[in-house]
Amino acid sequence: MPAATRAETGDDATTDTTVDPIRVIGHPDPEGLLPEQTAPKAVSAIATAFIEKQAPTLNAFQLVNLLPGANVASSDPYGLSSTSSLTLRGLGQDEIGVLMEGAPQNDIGYYYAYPSQFADTENVQQIALSQGAVDIDSPIVNGAGGLLSLSLDDPKSKRQALVDLSLGSYNERRAFVRIDSGAIGDTGIRAFLSYSNNHADNWRGAGHDLRQHVDAKILKEWGDGNRASLSFSFNDADTSTYPSPTLSDWQANGRGYNYDKHYSDGDTNYWRLYRSPFRNEYLSAPVHVKLSDALTFDNVAYLQFGYGNSPYGTQLTSTGNYLGTEEITQPIALPGAVDGTATVLGNYIGKQFRSGDVGKLTLTAGAHRLTAGLWFDYGTDHDVESFTAIDGNGRPIDPWGYASHAIRTADGRLLTLEDERTINVVKGFFLADHITVSPRLTVDIGFKGVDVLHHGRNNLPGPQTSVRFDSFAALPRAALHYRLDGRSQFFANVTTNFRAPDEYTLYDSYDGGALAGQGTRSLKNEYSISEEIGYRYTGANISASATAFHYHFRNRQLATVVGDALINSTINAGRQTSYGVDGELDWRPAAGISFYASGEYLHARIDDDLPVGGDFLPTKGKHAVESPTVQLGLGGTYDRQRLFGSFALKYVGRQYATFMNDESIKGYATLDLSIGVHLSGPAEAKRTDLRLNAINITNPHVLSGVEAITTNAHDTFGTNGSLIAGSAPAYYIGSGRAFVVTLSRQF
Repeated sequence: MPAATRAETGDDATTDTTVDPIRVIGHPDPEGLLPEQTAPKAVSAIATAFIEKQAPTLNAFQLVNLLPGANVASSDPYGLSSTSSLTLRGLGQDEIGVLMEGAPQNDIGYYYAYPSQFADTENVQQIALSQGAVDIDSPIVNGAGGLLSLSLDDPKSKRQALVDLSLGSYNERRAFVRIDSGAIGDTGIRAFLSYSNNHADNWRGAGHDLRQHVDAKILKEWGDGNRASLSFSFNDADTSTYPSPTLSDWQANGRGYNYDKHYSDGDTNYWRLYRSPFRNEYLSAPVHVKLSDALTFDNVAYLQFGYGNSPYGTQLTSTGNYLGTEEITQPIALPGAVDGTATVLGNYIGKQFRSGDVGKLTLTAGAHRLTAGLWFDYGTDHDVESFTAIDGNGRPIDPWGYASHAIRTADGRLLTLEDERTINVVKGFFLADHITVSPRLTVDIGFKGVDVLHHGRNNLPGPQTSVRFDSFAALPRAALHYRLDGRSQFFANVTTNFRAPDEYTLYDSYDGGALAGQGTRSLKNEYSISEEIGYRYTGANISASATAFHYHFRNRQLATVVGDALINSTINAGRQTSYGVDGELDWRPAAGISFYASGEYLHARIDDDLPVGGDFLPTKGKHAVESPTVQLGLGGTYDRQRLFGSFALKYVGRQYATFMNDESIKGYATLDLSIGVHLSGPAEAKRTDLRLNAINITNPHVLSGVEAITTNAHDTFGTNGSLIAGSAPAYYIGSGRAFVVTLSRQF
């Protein structure tokens, strides 16, 4: 059966909740890797038919790995750890907006998104990837690198249940149950509720991951295309942080670069000190109402809560401590201290709240479809770096890092290295016109204005008390779409996008009572102007898409991490120019058989020398970091009668880790396979499937991506003659091979 997809038309894709049927030409596409698109921009997608053949443990980043431009660095085969990344056309995940049911999923403070927290794959209808242009109504402030949109499956019209049971390598155990209510009386309401429990040992080193997840969706449809839904996701996870080696660490230890399995006195590298408990709730309420034949109203209200800890092992002394710049004169009580020193859990705690609403009115008047909308977003982020005692076996007294169990000064204050609370307010508006010039030609013009305010307080004693940063981004755009015939279409667009500076750039940091890093208000919005020209073809047995793209960036902002606590930081890389080509091809030689290929060529160059201290690194003309020149993907599916299966092969080229291009990682390839059997007979109404997934079956020993970039790995003379010391980048170790067997049964 072909998978239904949410059609994208112009800039209305994000909040337009109507679902148009796919026009089937020739053999239906069993793969779900090249759904038909009509938007005047590059869009790639995967749909249910492909997702349901993959291992149910995979997260959204891993699932889109085959799509052009998607460079996924995953540290564990099951996608449970947060130690992973996604880049698009060389742009990092802090520059990629993520929406689920129209609601933003990015961290409000520094814009990362954590795919292990998203909905279970059994509930995902489609994942769409816009590699460049972002929908004008998307409620995101970090869209310079593109947009990843998840659409949840609608509740079924008939009452039913689905059970998935999985067993796999590394003691993988997963259970998933979903119940659909069907139509509830004559109300027109239907709903589903699901629960999953996933446990796996670390594939390298000591430790294990545990994830419990709940998804729910309530849907009401009435009249002529009206619909309203409420989606809810709850995620409770306790996952491992895999250590990321430098190149010398990798060459010396390979996959043996891990945290210690057993604890000994004074050991700050014990694995239990690097487990990250997180709890998150997401709510989204999309509404589409047809007010008249010419006027529609769309709205998405959303709400998020989150609390978690990203801890690390460290040592404290009972004397010589500071709160900001204030010296603590009285000794602190340290349980388990020997000669005034104790190994403790260093907490990096984040507590977040976020709410918002984006609404729009769309009026059709003759050849024009006019859209006007408003967006408001309010959030708070409280980040604290505190300390918690551990017992004699190295177990933290409280792995969540709650203040009630944390170490305090003699006068009762919380001992912290960081204590910041930030209020983030976003206000935006957008206007657009979709003009039907002829039955074949349409033109889109639009303008979006977004104001981002960071207002916060540094609670540590010192010269800084409050911070404030207010910026406005003006985002004009234009696009055209021309349908040559029933199979071919051309499109072109010019789009502006931005990434607002994250809140962490604003705050001072202290070390030993001295100012270690000074917050800045001088950072400006990263601003990009991008152009795309593309062609799509949908044939009886072959579908294809090709897009040429060009970017120019000002104030290019690159995220990195520093310290044992993996604290996020930002580097302003000045100007950058990128251009290249994306392509996709889907060949369906017979019903139930499909072959897919994707590729990208990317030329990304730094346009400025990089300021470091009082000098400049000679980086002009260097290759941009995390920007492989070549990526290739091959996939295929088979689904006929009793048997089904798939394969997915991805090659990622060389990636530089420094602005000076003096350190890089080699290209590598991964291969996933699946094979299954439909156990139920063709006459049975309920399906029973048994499948085997082999993840990364060739098991290459590689570094899969760059976790922490640096300016230069080796000592380098600046353009003014000073010696600029080098520092080593850190990398993700590519995950090992894993096998998963899943029994799926509908009732």
